[in-house]
Amino acid sequence: MKAIIPRIELVTLIGKIQNVVPQKPTLPILGNILLEARDDQLILSATDLTVSMRAHTDAKVLEEGAMTLPARRFFQLVRELTAPQVELHAASPEIAFINSGTSHFKINGMHRSEFPALPDLTEGAHFSLPSPVLKEMLGRTLFAAARDDNRQMLNGIHLEYGNKTATFTATDGKRIAKLQTSIDLGDTANASYILPVKAVEEIIKILDAKDGTCKFSLMNDKIAIEMGSMTLISKLISGKYPDLGQIIPQKKETSISLHREELMSLLRQVSLFTSDNNAAVRFTFAPGELHLAAMSGEIGEGRVNMPVNYGGERVDIAFNPHYFLDILRHSKDESVHFDMTDPYNPGLITDSSSAVFVIMPMRLEAGAGAS
Repeated sequence: MKAIIPRIELVTLIGKIQNVVPQKPTLPILGNILLEARDDQLILSATDLTVSMRAHTDAKVLEEGAMTLPARRFFQLVRELTAPQVELHAASPEIAFINSGTSHFKINGMHRSEFPALPDLTEGAHFSLPSPVLKEMLGRTLFAAARDDNRQMLNGIHLEYGNKTATFTATDGKRIAKLQTSIDLGDTANASYILPVKAVEEIIKILDAKDGTCKFSLMNDKIAIEMGSMTLISKLISGKYPDLGQIIPQKKETSISLHREELMSLLRQVSLFTSDNNAAVRFTFAPGELHLAAMSGEIGEGRVNMPVNYGGERVDIAFNPHYFLDILRHSKDESVHFDMTDPYNPGLITDSSSAVFVIMPMRLEAGAGAS
């Protein structure tokens, strides 16, 4: 293998795939990246066996071939080079020479045959989504997904499609985020998949500042996303995603309208008076007003209020302010709609988009924050 590539292009490729390389690889080869030179392109691939990524760019290929190199050391070296061109030359399957201007290096790698093969993407179902739509679907649900939960299926986003609709759902048991968008899958049967959090985070990075079309390839145990010169492949989380239909409240005809920015500001203020042991804010809905209160024996007490279009009887309900703020940050519009039934059942937050957000109430401490 022998190829010449502009240094800036190589740095860009590295930046796209570096996060996939595991910090502590379970196998030595997973700490390496695969470099392939063919058809006047340089292709870089990385994997942790759960998420794999491949990126390519144009290069002057003098000899086709492939090699693997230690990812971190190779990345650090390329970033320190100053000459405009980099020549990569595999003298043998396990030794590479890197030449750039007056700098010359020899790096020991591993045989390419040890690098895990990436799957064939021609199988399974295929559909496309505009990149901005996919970024919205994933970006506005990811925050609600669990991290390191014992219930493995919650550590990801649930993608379900059918009736020409794709539904993206995430929950950590304390809040739910759900969005829908139209897709064209022809007569493809209904199906569902659970995308790992890490894969979703990398997909969002690929989609950043892109306005093109993203192609999905869905297989029984894997998903692939193709966007321009980037391809991400991820194993899916096995297991059955919980049925959240009975948990999500129905929207009422008359919702409480909440000014989003004002409520966010007040929540940030009053949340300063919560503690790790009691991260609860009391929401008191009274005719024409919403009162927010938090109390901590160690910190003190905070009380704020804002006008709302509520005309019913007084209702006291407690929520984690940080979870409520997360939902408001991922909502749109100047005002959002809030629905509740009683202090013991979830609250529903919606806006003018397809988004549905649910937040679970917390136990009200007797007298805590009472107004």
